[in-house]
Amino acid sequence: MSAGKRLPGTPDPMHRWTGVGGTMIAGDSWGDPAGPLVLLQHGGGQTRHAWKGAGEALGAAGYHAVAFDARGHGDSDWSKDGVYGQDIMVEDLRCVIAALGGKRPVLVGASMGGGTSLVALGEDRVDATALVLVDIAPKIEPEGVEKIIGFMSHKPEGFDSLDEVADLIANYQPHRKRPNDLAGLGKNLRLSADGKYRWHWDPRFMQARRDMEARTRRLEDCARALKLPALLVRGGLSDVLSEEGAASFLEMCPHAEYVNITGAGHMVAGDRNDVFATSVADFLFRTVPVRGAPVQAPHEPQPHHVGPPGDITDVP
Repeated sequence: MSAGKRLPGTPDPMHRWTGVGGTMIAGDSWGDPAGPLVLLQHGGGQTRHAWKGAGEALGAAGYHAVAFDARGHGDSDWSKDGVYGQDIMVEDLRCVIAALGGKRPVLVGASMGGGTSLVALGEDRVDATALVLVDIAPKIEPEGVEKIIGFMSHKPEGFDSLDEVADLIANYQPHRKRPNDLAGLGKNLRLSADGKYRWHWDPRFMQARRDMEARTRRLEDCARALKLPALLVRGGLSDVLSEEGAASFLEMCPHAEYVNITGAGHMVAGDRNDVFATSVADFLFRTVPVRGAPVQAPHEPQPHHVGPPGDITDVP
């Protein structure tokens, strides 16, 4: 299933891997495959294309940067049973790591992708060399989350034009300049048989149960369990992760580093990719050098049972 036809000019995935239950996971990569692996996981409602600038910068710095569409997003398959919780996302992540040769990755996750990364590492289900959380932590702001849900849930019947979509995005992200060329929106939209433009994601992703208290408790336990090098990046304009939320994470994971990027909102890499990529590269040069051993010694991750179709999901 899909939301419709891909728009002309939408880039084809460079790679396709098999996730849990045969779900096809689409991805792109940059840099030398022999370099340290950096896996880039986007937020809810985003695609792998959100990482293009950062992926290119990391690839040029000697890393093997790989971004992939989460199930139900972009060019990846929709979940057959409509399950989109953190557990199934972690298992898809494990499948991608295995398909890439089982190398220990750096996990970089924004919002939803950061939650997936934090669970994967905090529950010892993935062995990684370092973690970068992008505008996400156990404690997040309910108002910001509701704003995201409202944006993603707007006009389920579809849009009549790309201009209508551009206006919605401009209202949601007033700190960004509305683009004159709307062709770039095509990566995030599909054209349905009824002539309407719809978002690329599976609508069932928005219909899943969300228990924010359970999410918070789980991620707090995971944060306290972190041992590997970690970096938290916050967008200075973010209404999802506050300074208080960032400070709370740093108390739970006191060895973590912290960067606040002025002028960036929740979608940090898209707002200030230059500063974001530089901050991440600086962190990785010290913790996972291109030519040298990572500072974190390897260990054997633990197996985990994937939950039933009642799995809880979160937009962030």
